[in-house]
Amino acid sequence: MASKSELQSQLKAQYNINKNISDSLSRDECADLIETLSLETGMSKLIAAYAEKNAALGRNNATIGGDRSRAKKKLEMLQTEYAALEASIDTLEGANQALASRKQQLETDRITLSAEVQKITAENTALETQVTNLNLFADELTDVNDELKKENKALKNLIDMIRLKLAKDVKQLLNYEDSEIRKALVKVFKSTLG
Repeated sequence: MASKSELQSQLKAQYNINKNISDSLSRDECADLIETLSLETGMSKLIAAYAEKNAALGRNNATIGGDRSRAKKKLEMLQTEYAALEASIDTLEGANQALASRKQQLETDRITLSAEVQKITAENTALETQVTNLNLFADELTDVNDELKKENKALKNLIDMIRLKLAKDVKQLLNYEDSEIRKALVKVFKSTLG
C-alpha cells in the first residue's frame, strides 16, 4: 500500500496536481482521486485545466512576489536616499545660515574698513598738505639761512676790517710817548679783540 506522500507524488507526476493542493486530502482521498481521474477523461481534463491555471497563477504570484520584493527594496533604498537628502538639506541649510551670518559680518567689516580707509585717506591728505607746507617752510628757512650766512660773513668781514683799522690806529697811537694813553689804549684794544 502506497503512502500519502507517494500518492501525492503520483498526482503531481500524472495529473500535474501540486502537493500544496493535495496536502489537504487524506491518503484514502488521494487514492480515490487517482482512481477517479484514471477512469474519467473529462474529469482529468478539468483537473489538468485547473492544474495549468494553478501553475499560471503560481507563476503570476511568483512574478508579483518578485516585483513586490523589488519594489520593497526600491522603497527602502528610496527612503534611505530621502533620509540622506533630508540630512543633507539640513546640513546645507545650517551651512547656508552660517554663510549668511559670515557674509553679514564681512559686510560690516567692509563698511568699517571703508570708513577707516576714508579716515586714513583724509589724514594722508592733511599730512601731505603739512609736508608740502613744511617743505615750503624748510625751503624758506634754507633761503633765510643762506642769507644769514652771507650776512654773517659780511658782518664778520666788516668786524675784521674794523678791528684791523682799530689795530692800525692803536698801533699809531702807541708810538706816542704818553704812557697813560698807551695803557688805556692797550686795554681798549684787548677788549675789542675779544
